[in-house]
Amino acid sequence: MRIFSCFALSFSLVGCFEKHSATYEQGSASGTAAESATLYQEGLTLWQGRDDAQKLKAALDKFEAAYTADPTNREAATLLTRGWYFWGDVKTDVEEEKLAAWDTAVQWGGRCMAVNTEFTDLLQKGDETERTAIRVMSIDDAGCLYWAASALGKWAKLKGFSTLIKHKDTVKGYIAKVEELDENYFYAGPDRYFGVVYAVAPGFAGGDIDKALLKMDESISIEPNYLGTKVLKAKYYATKKQDAALFIKLLDEVLAADPEAIPEIAPENRAEQLKAKNLKAKRSDLFVN
Repeated sequence: MRIFSCFALSFSLVGCFEKHSATYEQGSASGTAAESATLYQEGLTLWQGRDDAQKLKAALDKFEAAYTADPTNREAATLLTRGWYFWGDVKTDVEEEKLAAWDTAVQWGGRCMAVNTEFTDLLQKGDETERTAIRVMSIDDAGCLYWAASALGKWAKLKGFSTLIKHKDTVKGYIAKVEELDENYFYAGPDRYFGVVYAVAPGFAGGDIDKALLKMDESISIEPNYLGTKVLKAKYYATKKQDAALFIKLLDEVLAADPEAIPEIAPENRAEQLKAKNLKAKRSDLFVN
């Protein structure tokens, strides 16, 4: 299998990706494609209950076993990347655990991208970086890129401004490629991402609050039932504009929404409703008036 040489499954590898030093290796599968498919389906059953941390962890164990059996199982690698991102985002409030989960997600994102042998072949020639080699990524790789970028962005932001600046071009490049492949991936995810970037970044780094609004509103118009976009708009746009009325309006809409409106992401929507509740409770700390 082709993987980053510094990747492992422990939670102790944050420093590995800090250096952004990556190589690829190829080994052999430990099982068959049929065995991998069976394990993956068992993982999907558990995945439906990912509101519960134990079921989420059990699903991730199944996906890992599926990947180990067949390292070309891109679907298993994608859900490992997404699942560890989700763990860091909503299953812990401990900073070290968040960093570890997002780092693990980034590692699985690398494995996921490595399923594309055209991509890894470019890297092995030595003249390419991840940011340039992703030009050969296909629509099948969109999930690998999106969730790896999402995890890397969260990890870098929590590590601090200098780390965020160091990795911003990689994250932006991955999301831009996703947008090229499927502009509406994960409920208009690219617009949502760029909306947050424009809202958060300082002017010298490309920040633009008006562009932020356009991107966030475009994402909401494409898929209003994905609740995370409104939470992000409240957190990053409304607070920056010091628009408390908009802040409350957006969060109340999230809290009043049916999380089952998109059944396949009901767990994510319920998590966003909890974020909205907690964010609303901080209103007095976020606004001058």
